[in-house]
Amino acid sequence: MMNIRKAVPDDAERLLQLMNEVDDSNLMLYGPGERKTSTEQMQLRIEAMNKVELSEILVAESGGKLAGYLMMIGNQQARIKHSIYLVVGVGSRFRGKGAGTMLLEAMEHWARQHHIHRIELTVIAHNETAFSLYKKMGFQVEGTKNDSLTIDGQYVDEYYMSKLI
Repeated sequence: MMNIRKAVPDDAERLLQLMNEVDDSNLMLYGPGERKTSTEQMQLRIEAMNKVELSEILVAESGGKLAGYLMMIGNQQARIKHSIYLVVGVGSRFRGKGAGTMLLEAMEHWARQHHIHRIELTVIAHNETAFSLYKKMGFQVEGTKNDSLTIDGQYVDEYYMSKLI
């Protein structure tokens, strides 16, 4: 059974391990082995995000293991306070098993409670699994960031996606 909950500082080590595993997919901003965050830094980041009204980290947990994470990064400026930016990752053993869907559903519930109207994210154009999930959950492509990243010496595009609620 999958449980979605707010991340707490005690999750820092497991969350960092999961983020590094997701980075190893070569489909994220950080490449394999590039993330240099310490457990203590992750604890502080979780604590800081938990104190900010319009930001939150959710985790998906299954059998005592973290299956996925979703970071909601909000804004305090009045003109963009209605929007959040997402960073989503699901561990390789849990892909295709509902973790991403459940995280996005929980995020949308949270967003509605916090009067969020616009949800934004970027996804590498060739990450078909994530792109399909976002489309299924109602996100639409707003544009293409051409040659946005360099992966294995090749320029790759990202899609800028959003959902209005």
